[in-house]
Amino acid sequence: MTQSFGFSDEFLATQPLPWRDGLFEGKRVLVSGAGSGLGKCIATTFTRLGADLVIVGRRRERLEEAAAFFGRFGRRITIRPMTIRNPDEVHETFAFVQREVGGIDILVNNAGGQFPQAAIDFSVKGWNAVIDTNLNGTWYMMQTAARQWAADKRPGCIVNVVVDFWRGMPGIAHTCAARAGVVYLSKTVAVEWAPLNIRVNCVAPGAHETSGFAVYPPEGLASFLESNPMRRVGDAQDVADACAYLAASTGKFITGEVLTVDGGQQLWGDMWPTGRPDYFKL
Repeated sequence: MTQSFGFSDEFLATQPLPWRDGLFEGKRVLVSGAGSGLGKCIATTFTRLGADLVIVGRRRERLEEAAAFFGRFGRRITIRPMTIRNPDEVHETFAFVQREVGGIDILVNNAGGQFPQAAIDFSVKGWNAVIDTNLNGTWYMMQTAARQWAADKRPGCIVNVVVDFWRGMPGIAHTCAARAGVVYLSKTVAVEWAPLNIRVNCVAPGAHETSGFAVYPPEGLASFLESNPMRRVGDAQDVADACAYLAASTGKFITGEVLTVDGGQQLWGDMWPTGRPDYFKL
């Protein structure tokens, strides 16, 4: 029997939120990869709190299904199929959003992906695919948004969803490299773009259960429970709330930071998505 991971739409729609109603009223938020997993939970949180959404991703069908769900909250939902690692598609998407809804106020870069594999076995194609999506794609979105805000002389807020890479990430070294690049890119442009009134921050999740857990073998999943001193995995709402905190007025004096949401993993242990090799077993 295949194990089911993640959360139901009903859970997303009804769970209590630790925020006041209407927190993002009048704001337009673009969430990449919002059709499933963390992105869907993040987008749900923003629209439940009053934001109009722009959701982007590679699969139109998934975006349409997500939009039908988000529509129950009574806010405007705009979809745009695209891939973030194609700079032309990124530029066309922001031009489309500018025409359709007048631009955005908040960008949440959630889209990305990786696969578990020992680094010594990476192919050139596999390495490039992860770096191109997680690092280059995130950068194309950041730069295009910043240029639009600068042209419009409007403030902006970027939240990049990365990973808890502080102790290295055996089994997914490619995404560790890419996400570390995003963090230090974010710290750098947070300074460069401060005169433009653009804040840039990151959220670094540890082991949080989503549908993405399905790509990992059982021995890898078992290591997730041992990766932090709380001895459990988090849920997607933990990450969504962190994004909301940084994007709302609670984060108005925060830029260039990383909010790590990992149950103490960076102080305690490591995840082994491919399973812990016998050499490292106690």
